Amino acid sequence: MKVLLTADTVGGVWTYALELAGALAPHGVEFVLATLGAPLSAAQREEVLRLENVVCHESTYRLEWMADPWEDQERAGEWLLELAARESPDLVHLNGYGHASLPWGVPVVVVAHSCVLTWWRAVKGEGAPASWERYRQVVRRGLSAADLVVAPTAALLAALHREYGPIPGARVIPNGVDTSRFWSAEKETFVLGAGRIWDEAKNLAALAAVAPELPGPVYLAGEVGEPGGERATSLAGRVNYLGRLSGAELRGWFARAAIYALPARYEPFGLSALEAGLSGCALVLGEIPSLREVWGDAALFVPPGDVEALRRTLVGLLGDNEERARWGARARATSYTAERMAVRYLEVYEELLSRRAVRGSDEGRVGAGCVS
Repeated sequence: MKVLLTADTVGGVWTYALELAGALAPHGVEFVLATLGAPLSAAQREEVLRLENVVCHESTYRLEWMADPWEDQERAGEWLLELAARESPDLVHLNGYGHASLPWGVPVVVVAHSCVLTWWRAVKGEGAPASWERYRQVVRRGLSAADLVVAPTAALLAALHREYGPIPGARVIPNGVDTSRFWSAEKETFVLGAGRIWDEAKNLAALAAVAPELPGPVYLAGEVGEPGGERATSLAGRVNYLGRLSGAELRGWFARAAIYALPARYEPFGLSALEAGLSGCALVLGEIPSLREVWGDAALFVPPGDVEALRRTLVGLLGDNEERARWGARARATSYTAERMAVRYLEVYEELLSRRAVRGSDEGRVGAGCVS
């Protein structure tokens, strides 16, 4: 089976795409990986080269959620169709929405990792402004055109329903990672946060606000400036900025961190929390439906707007080794494996290809009857 897979290079979708491709290699699935959003970093190129079942084609076309993306989106669509014509994939797996409505001629899976409208409602507490109406139309058209829509949590799927209307037949397939790549070293009494620092959804400003009152340092990993835009963030407080780290570098920090804090207002799944949990970190997370769905009672939750609750929780954990150890989330985290995710996606791929084969057979029989 050959799959055309799209992935942006500026967020968690990149990790998800490589984890999926790697886990499907033993099942004989080959991937034509088409990247968008920004050039690959040296570390990302190395990650791709390690996957023998992946051939990567790179672009820097703007993503749907970036500023003024529509000309780039059109050019990206033409480029993707050219790739499909050359590579003849059996199926297309899109990690975005707009290109689902292109004339692919093969089954199309759309995976919803997030969207601006659900982000806006969760972060701003209201519907997105009229300036996002074109985005709404593009996403709705893509969701309708897909043969199947997948989301990593039921919480995100419910949010999509509220914004775009019913999505018949949509599935929930939780994300997963190769758990063998994560380990726990001797834990040090510091708090780690990671993510797009400029993204209000991550709510890392709350972590920076309480940092001066904590009995241990806070480290933040991630980009301060928004890719493809002008927005940048500088957080005050006793925060040590690590910048953008490679996957290997971040795993080293996870291994040493006693606590991983993600007081998110919006996080459709939370791969970084999963990686931290696999590394034995105690997790302090935003009290939102998606993170509750993923972690159950294996993490500590604080309301995203309650800075005092965040401070109190972190102070208590930093000062109590036994309590931190009790909240280590590895046991729960090990249920989210890349192999389990891959098997679910393989079932989806095979189901869609089977449907297409049955339809083709039925159309052939009808045609033969007409000719006779």
